[in-house]
Amino acid sequence: MTPIDRLLAIMDALRDPRRGCPWDREQNFETIAPYTIEEAYEVADAIARDDMGDLRDELGDLLFQVVFHARMGKERGAFDFDAVATAIADKLERRHPHVFGGETIATSEEQSLAWESHKEEERAARAGDRPKSALDRVHGGRPALERATELQRAAASRGFDWRDADGVMPKLREELGELEHALSEGDGNEQAAEELGDLLFTCANLARHLGIDADGALRRANGKFERRFRCMEADFVERGESLEDATPEQLDAAWESAKRR
Repeated sequence: MTPIDRLLAIMDALRDPRRGCPWDREQNFETIAPYTIEEAYEVADAIARDDMGDLRDELGDLLFQVVFHARMGKERGAFDFDAVATAIADKLERRHPHVFGGETIATSEEQSLAWESHKEEERAARAGDRPKSALDRVHGGRPALERATELQRAAASRGFDWRDADGVMPKLREELGELEHALSEGDGNEQAAEELGDLLFTCANLARHLGIDADGALRRANGKFERRFRCMEADFVERGESLEDATPEQLDAAWESAKRR
């Protein structure tokens, strides 16, 4: 038995209506989707940490998510794991005619253009008679920050864009001012949430113009915050003090000390 056949057999056993795991039997596409997203992020985290052992394990977890969805698709009579594998194999061959066909592509830039052209043709075939939009290329299931960047790229492809990062900065200040106004006027959380969303959307636009991966930048900021906070916690523990009992001034001083170190 191959490793993938063993994994598929394990999945079948977990979903067995009589002898399977109660938790696994109760799941559906909607309840499993958050775990699928989480596993994808954990793969990215292992890559960022350059932890190959962890990456192997996380890729296994992500593969299990694919197997789980495929099993549920089989139960509905919609598709199974072989159909999933066949679909991606067909797509890869279709989108690489320079490898599996007679076309010639010399550079990665040419391949990127050809890839987008193939995707455009596939989207058009799926859309049918629906009015076309530059935003059709942006998948609705992407994380919000990534989707914001892709929406902006799609709009920019039609000329709707600032010329450079300098053009985004006034908009960033404008959105911050609108958030401050909403907070000062007491317009409620709904209005503040809308203004904060506009501010975050503009931050993503600024990152795009600066050539910075917004999601990657935020991940690095998360890591930096975590390192500094853990350092600050350790300082308080070493002194036999409680972080919760510290004054704001003590917390600020501890944070600055962690930053310097």
